[in-house]
Amino acid sequence: MNAEPRLVLATHNQGKVRELRQMLRGHVPGLDVDTQVVDAAAVGAPDVVESGVTFAENSLLKANAVARATGLLAIADDSGLAVEVLGGAPGIFSARWSGRHGDDRANTELLLAQLSDVPDEFRQAAFVCAASLAGPEGEIAVESGRLEGTLLREPRGDGGFGYDPILQPIGESRSCAELSPEEKNAISHRGRAFAALLPAVVAALS
Repeated sequence: MNAEPRLVLATHNQGKVRELRQMLRGHVPGLDVDTQVVDAAAVGAPDVVESGVTFAENSLLKANAVARATGLLAIADDSGLAVEVLGGAPGIFSARWSGRHGDDRANTELLLAQLSDVPDEFRQAAFVCAASLAGPEGEIAVESGRLEGTLLREPRGDGGFGYDPILQPIGESRSCAELSPEEKNAISHRGRAFAALLPAVVAALS
């Protein structure tokens, strides 16, 4: 079987790669998802500066850059937390809200402090994800997914990452960080965006 890569996910996150492989398994005749669906490092794809002003723009920037650099179909995503009373912030700045990129604790503490006086009935928020598919010739499709919820007043749970401990999904009594990985993946913004993108991926690979 041909083991040359056919689809690259513009990330170094192996969890995302596993998720995409699982979604594609059995959908494309002749596609060996374990060897032909790879991450950015496997094909020497470049790191891309996320200079867009929306999740969709950033995901497209990454997908287009990686597709052009590798000559392969490429998928990229960008995601974050949108808080209603903050007009959608932190948004694309979610990972660096405190000024230090990737400092989950500092980001969460700052956000909770900023919302300390906001009544519970106005603490609506959502995790948002945009996922893009591009080929060497350019954009093919962009899809989005949302996980709606409300913000808790203090972190709960040890699972997940980022703002998971303070977002309680609608209809749930637990935070995202208190859900099992399987429960979270079933309702997650990223899972929904990837699922919406799947038909375009299947068509492009078939």
